[in-house]
Amino acid sequence: MPFLFLILIALLDVYAASVLQSVPRTLPWSKWIWWASTVLVWTSIAFLMFWARKNGRTDAMQMAVGWVVTASILVYVPKMLITLPLLFEDLMRVIQWLARAVQGSENGFPERRRFIGQLALALAAIPLGAIIHGVWKGRFRYRVLHKELILPDLPKAFDGYRIVQISDLHTGSFDDRKKVSYGLDLIKSLEPDALLFTGDMVNNKASELDGWEDLYTDLSAKDLKLSVLGNHDYGDYVAWSSEEEKVNNLDDLKNRQRRMGFDLLLNEHRTIEREGSRIHIAGVENWGKPPFPQYGDLDQATKGIPKDDFTLLMSHDPSHFDLEVKGYDKHIALTLSGHTHGMQFGIEIPGWIKWSPVRLRYPKWAGLYEENNKRLYVNRGFGYLAFYGRVGIWPEITQFTLRSGKKA
Repeated sequence: MPFLFLILIALLDVYAASVLQSVPRTLPWSKWIWWASTVLVWTSIAFLMFWARKNGRTDAMQMAVGWVVTASILVYVPKMLITLPLLFEDLMRVIQWLARAVQGSENGFPERRRFIGQLALALAAIPLGAIIHGVWKGRFRYRVLHKELILPDLPKAFDGYRIVQISDLHTGSFDDRKKVSYGLDLIKSLEPDALLFTGDMVNNKASELDGWEDLYTDLSAKDLKLSVLGNHDYGDYVAWSSEEEKVNNLDDLKNRQRRMGFDLLLNEHRTIEREGSRIHIAGVENWGKPPFPQYGDLDQATKGIPKDDFTLLMSHDPSHFDLEVKGYDKHIALTLSGHTHGMQFGIEIPGWIKWSPVRLRYPKWAGLYEENNKRLYVNRGFGYLAFYGRVGIWPEITQFTLRSGKKA
């Protein structure tokens, strides 16, 4: 399968290169950039394949893979866009060739081909610029989203309760301490009643936290600082030398989270009391739609919670909401998830459009949803994975202000 994929990419290279005939002679360096970037990507892929075979998947290799993936996206997304007008032009040429064959005409359209090629290059410049911005600035364009949620069954004692959610740190991808520190400082400035982290603290290994733990330790909340595990936290995507090594890695990650002040919920819950009223915050281990693992146990996490008590659930994967939570017999008023990252690529204009290719996999992929009188919020994530950038889907810190009362 990988070999077939490489063949398709090579064919894309050859076909898209025909657009170079449309480049003005005054810009000869553009052809050098085209071919140099292509050769660099292919050489990097070949080197990584050799490295993986010889040394296995080291931490350094995982970082290198991320940058090669990023470079590949930078090179090949514009090329794929270039092919669209070229394919249309070639289809028209075939139709006109057939018409000329019937009519005996020999007129061609070289000027139109040149125009189409230049149009294709102009169109490709749009995603090229967006991707460059996404890598250079977009992945660190932290934003705080303020959400006021009116929850009719919220005890009045908790009216105005402030919760901050962060998700998907993916610490192993970070390479700029100063910029990450800026994002974490935004979280600290919010001074929430409860800070909830909804999984994927690392890409694969607990050792990725080396040099970052102090920044996470500085995060605090008045009542609770809770966390759950995401699919990447279990180390399922690494070829470990033994099962014992994998288990030790997970134990190390759990211990590190606790040392950093996180109360890690492993299919359990915590209760907050105010003025004789109470709310519960439950957290499950990762529970995802296959092929993602289902370690979570909702029954265990809510054991002992009265059926009608107000409960908030932390569950990393939003597919858990549709497959189990929304039909659950206990009153889970709000579920907080992450996982999707909004694919780190999409278009969002508040009040007008919200779109990302990830919606093909996750219908509930970003923002607030409601079904069966239960709500789900999907955080777009703080970090990034595989593609070291964010285009249109910025890293998110969410502050919820809970309100007791009827909906407007």
